[in-house]
Amino acid sequence: MIRTLLRMLMLLPLLVGSAAAQPNRPTLRANVTVNSDIVRIGDLIANAGPVADIPIFRAPDLGTTGAVSTERVIEAIQSHQLIDIDTRGLAEVIVTRASRPIDPQQISTAITQALAKRYNLGEPHDISLYFDLPVHTLQLEAEATGDLRVSALNYDPHTGRFDATLDLPSSLILQRAPAHFTGRAVETVDAVTVDRPIERGEVLQASDLTVLPTPKARAADIAVMDTAVGQAARHQLRPGQPIYLTDLMKPMVVHRNDTVTLVYQVPGLTLTLRGQAQDDGALGDTIGVLNPQTKRTVQGVVSGSDQVMASNAAVHLVENEPTPTAAVQRQE
Repeated sequence: MIRTLLRMLMLLPLLVGSAAAQPNRPTLRANVTVNSDIVRIGDLIANAGPVADIPIFRAPDLGTTGAVSTERVIEAIQSHQLIDIDTRGLAEVIVTRASRPIDPQQISTAITQALAKRYNLGEPHDISLYFDLPVHTLQLEAEATGDLRVSALNYDPHTGRFDATLDLPSSLILQRAPAHFTGRAVETVDAVTVDRPIERGEVLQASDLTVLPTPKARAADIAVMDTAVGQAARHQLRPGQPIYLTDLMKPMVVHRNDTVTLVYQVPGLTLTLRGQAQDDGALGDTIGVLNPQTKRTVQGVVSGSDQVMASNAAVHLVENEPTPTAAVQRQE
């Protein structure tokens, strides 16, 4: 008797350990993803056995997540004779409803492709859509496959108004209620604009410019940035406004009242004189230069920064200058 009792005592830890490590014990899950509009016992409880397919809760909306407390889960399954559930100390279960999201970009792409194909509006990427109402992501069944398609489309080329209906054959949701969108479609072209305010006379750098789609009706004559780089603003330029050739000018290298070097050059002879610019001038512009000694104005062509090449008719004004203020270089 004593020996039997001792054997039982020795086996007791093994028996207890075996019971605690039941591999098929019903266990509460922490996170669950469901594909249907109902949540079943087997979704929430691993190893639920024969009652796994019994529905107990309504699932969250497509593409959304909800939480259900452990207490509610246990209460909901009590009547189904599922006992000894390992809750793992969880306070709640997170339930997510799986979906196939159709984002606004996919919706816009489907409509622009249909407009380009049916109404010859150019390439889809050259069509901009302005919807009447904000476009939100469509949440469809996770098992819905195939491409979104435009099942009905109307477009008025005079006003740009469109009316489009979208569906997906594999989606019961869109079969019951096709997605409907209205708005305005505008054919666009690339146009160069500035990405910061530019003041009059400021020389444009590549870092000041960007290319934006612009309504074709407002198409500018500058479509590539290289055309504008190195040019100066004829007037103030604002971001988002297309730049036209008439908005630009050659950079001013001489400014009114600047002291400039007036140069007269003929074969074998170069004469120079310091004078005062009477106008602003870019390379190649003809401006007046005041001779401070004679108080007479000489016409010349801007040839560099603060340098003006005098015309032949002005040579006598240079030659008559006093020696201290004039330089004569004879070339052999």
